[in-house]
Amino acid sequence: MIFILFDAYRDLKYLLNRGYRKSIALNFVANHYKLRLKERHLLARCVFSDEDIETRMKKIKPMCFIEGKTLAVDGFNVLITLESVLEGKAVLCEDNIVRDLKYQGGYKQRKNTAKTLELLISFISKFSPKEVVFFYDAPISGSGKIAKLTEEILRKFNLLGEAKTVKGVDKELKRFEVVATSDIGVIDKVPYIIDLPFEIAKNRSIKIKKLEEILQS
Repeated sequence: MIFILFDAYRDLKYLLNRGYRKSIALNFVANHYKLRLKERHLLARCVFSDEDIETRMKKIKPMCFIEGKTLAVDGFNVLITLESVLEGKAVLCEDNIVRDLKYQGGYKQRKNTAKTLELLISFISKFSPKEVVFFYDAPISGSGKIAKLTEEILRKFNLLGEAKTVKGVDKELKRFEVVATSDIGVIDKVPYIIDLPFEIAKNRSIKIKKLEEILQS
């Protein structure tokens, strides 16, 4: 199966570098190689054209960049990705951004959610942002409780900011200059990106598998 996946990756990469739309190229390649949902999801999340990779990598900034600036956080996106990092289930994609491989449409609060948020917010606080604004998808069940918990932890670490539940998170995030997210649709529309899960992993010496490692293992 691993050789089939590598061949599928190679063909998808070829098509993307020649301007084919990703959804069309991925569907063609995945059907041709009869990939399972898990393999389709991996390629969808992690493979990009060389041009897209170069453009996105220029937007990624280190944590020190947020000093004195407002940081907008894609709440569930960052929380789920960080959980995946801590569980050893995240992957460093071709554009050098960490993404989770979970195929889930929502978020269910877990017993360690508060602990994960504390880790996230305490880490942000070390770099002295002007303020931090978390956005959570209002249609997702329990988003209000997560937002309330987030604000409590922000106060605990004396960080100026708030947590909002909104219907269109992507739309809200695109209004900011510095955004923490791994969402391609947002990344392509904002000036600067902070990859919080990657930065925390680096700080805690957590190894994250690269896409090429998965393809070659």
